[in-house]
Amino acid sequence: MEKTQELGMLKTALSRLRLVALSEGISYLLLLGIAMPLKYLYDRPEAVRITGMLHGVLFVLLVVALLQAQRSRQWSARFSLTVLVSSIIPLGAFWMDRRLKGLEQHQ
Repeated sequence: MEKTQELGMLKTALSRLRLVALSEGISYLLLLGIAMPLKYLYDRPEAVRITGMLHGVLFVLLVVALLQAQRSRQWSARFSLTVLVSSIIPLGAFWMDRRLKGLEQHQ
């Protein structure tokens, strides 16, 4: 895929939301599956500090991207809340991405 096409895919609020949501979902899995065990099983708290900070920044970006998508797509508060809740459930971001991808294809 050409660079211009890749950048063009991030022009819509929905495509930006999908990218941020997937990144946040991956960071959540890293936090739960790698950093937390390193902290508690191997006494490596720096793993949680680093991964936790990344995850926190991505979560804030997710909220911003969600608000932009809600405004541009005129989603109900209920749907937006579903998107937000899916981000705090392990693997929820990947389930939600499938739904958002379906919405994106119907533009």
